[in-house]
Amino acid sequence: MLSVVSSVFASKIGQWQTYMSYGDITEIEPSGSNTYVLASEGLFSYNPEDGTLYTYDKTNILSDAGIRHIAWNKNAKRLVVVYSNSNIDLISNDGKAVNVPDFYLKSTTLDKTINHIYINGIYAYLSTKFGIVKLNVQDANIQDTYQLDIDVDHCYIEGNYLYAASVQSGLYRCDLNQNQLDKSNWQRVGNATALHEDKTNVYDPSTKYWWTTTADGKLTYYTVDADNNKSYKTEGVLPDGPASNNFYRLYFHKNILYGVSGLWSQDTDGNRKGEVHVWNGDCWSEFEKPTALRGDQNYIDLLCMDFDPLKEGHVMVGAKSGMYEFQDGKFIKTFSYDNSLLGSPFPSYNYTIVSSLKYDTQGNLWILNPLVDNSIKSISKDGQWASYTHSELSGESNYNLQKLFISKTNGKMWFVNNYNFQTILYSYDYINDALEVYGPDIINQDNTSISAQRMYCTTEDRNGNIWVGTSSGPLYISPDMTSSGTNTFIQHKVPRNDGTNLADYLLSNIDITAIAVDGGNRKWMGTSSNGVFLISDDNNSQIAHFSTDNSPLISNNIIDIVIEEQTGEVFFATDKGLCSYMSDATEPVEEMNKDNTYAYPNPVRPDYNGFITIVGLSYNADIKIVSVNGTLVHQGRSNGGTYLWDGNDMNGKRVASGVYMVNTATESGSKGTVCKIAIIN
Repeated sequence: MLSVVSSVFASKIGQWQTYMSYGDITEIEPSGSNTYVLASEGLFSYNPEDGTLYTYDKTNILSDAGIRHIAWNKNAKRLVVVYSNSNIDLISNDGKAVNVPDFYLKSTTLDKTINHIYINGIYAYLSTKFGIVKLNVQDANIQDTYQLDIDVDHCYIEGNYLYAASVQSGLYRCDLNQNQLDKSNWQRVGNATALHEDKTNVYDPSTKYWWTTTADGKLTYYTVDADNNKSYKTEGVLPDGPASNNFYRLYFHKNILYGVSGLWSQDTDGNRKGEVHVWNGDCWSEFEKPTALRGDQNYIDLLCMDFDPLKEGHVMVGAKSGMYEFQDGKFIKTFSYDNSLLGSPFPSYNYTIVSSLKYDTQGNLWILNPLVDNSIKSISKDGQWASYTHSELSGESNYNLQKLFISKTNGKMWFVNNYNFQTILYSYDYINDALEVYGPDIINQDNTSISAQRMYCTTEDRNGNIWVGTSSGPLYISPDMTSSGTNTFIQHKVPRNDGTNLADYLLSNIDITAIAVDGGNRKWMGTSSNGVFLISDDNNSQIAHFSTDNSPLISNNIIDIVIEEQTGEVFFATDKGLCSYMSDATEPVEEMNKDNTYAYPNPVRPDYNGFITIVGLSYNADIKIVSVNGTLVHQGRSNGGTYLWDGNDMNGKRVASGVYMVNTATESGSKGTVCKIAIIN
């Protein structure tokens, strides 16, 4: 069974997936054979003839993410897809797509937001914040741009005129026989009213189907007889996905992915619906909404969660509006300022902020409750509340406490204060109630001041270094620096290796919003606008840089990162939703043995051209692959708990058919185990 599961993952190494929501249908566009649906800024289609449901994203044919509008052009037989960033795709019913990036790439100070699509002949007229863009859908090019210097809500052709309607500026028109590029030919002819289109109740004359949504938000369609009776053809269809594309923090527990949907900082209120997304690898589900709320409380902006180590399924969720208790996804209880030690800065139910949670190994829950005195709280495993006083957590130094975790190396709790120039890293000895402060006046090992405005996140690598992501780049403190508070952080120097003996600081002055460490001790660093960087174990090499331009990453704004240890799949929470990348590093095992160390696929058949994957390895394990007669054909070091072999010998030539022995040893040289690989050429 393990080998079957693992071979699935192996086939996905280097591949991307998106996990988009389709919960909010906003536009329906029938095309005869397919009906296209814009839902939660994503796209899917449904074929009523065979019931085929198909989703579109950057991993298949789309060039971008965050769709704003769609429209079917029956003359050109293409779906016009426009994105929030003004990029354009054209999709035909055969599943082919053409990107028209000219408008997106055009350098201008004008606001290029597309408000509406109007179809006429083979053209699509795009109403924008500055005028109208005329798109030739058949030839896939921008034919004209009419800069009118008005916010055009929608446009249309009537008689011999092209009309531009702006609720703000009025109704303008231009004779189609005149030069529409000349702004002086456009005349104001009155006021304009907003266009009221019902894009979720649409008639398709080619099939005589009415397309609409069900009460629970699914796509459905019906026919109408001579007596005006409706006959529904389906109970409703919808692709599987999370309830929304709002992901703020990601967690793995028992190989299941959880995500909370909120957003909160001193600068931003998300006011997002309370959602706990759950992905079990096959389908999505959601935690139950609270059945009763207290006072003026709203179930919004969920910020964190953690899992009770003593009772499976028992979960606490922190929010801008308090703390919520769940059992097996079912709501149990709300905690706020009037029934617990949680404090509110106003006071208000909607500002009883719980920004981070962590259970210790004894089953005690630790709570960060910012913006109030005594910001550290706890609930013992038997339900007793406690509050802890620390003068270091006062004023602006406790405004936005987040990313609480317990160090595997020193056993302390670590968290950051992410507030304007209050760039403080905290170390909390929760057993002895002792708090240490690192910052806010940060310097590096060269005694150079670091002007970091923000400290977004913190985590620990396999060497016990405590990393922080800041607006000035990644920093860390080594284990020997964690014994007492300090203002000095290590800003890693990457040698240039160009003979100058010079070095550059790692990702200096790049917003590092999220850091996750994989099984190979590599650092996945997310940024606010530069995508994701993968940094080597020794921090000296940039292994990869993923962005929206060079990969299916759906946004360059990374909010959080989490890694599934057993498979190596790296999940990215972005401002446009959730996506993942299947990496080649898994969590190493403590001991290699014949039960957990194996290779797949096995046997390797002639039609297989991918990597042969060896799993169940210890950290930095030594790998030697030999023939049955003892000849060394390949060697290397594991990446975390995984090693990939291309099936070639030391000279890069494909090895002959036969049985090969994989000899393993630990990093220190202790003997590991042996597994076999059969290769058939």
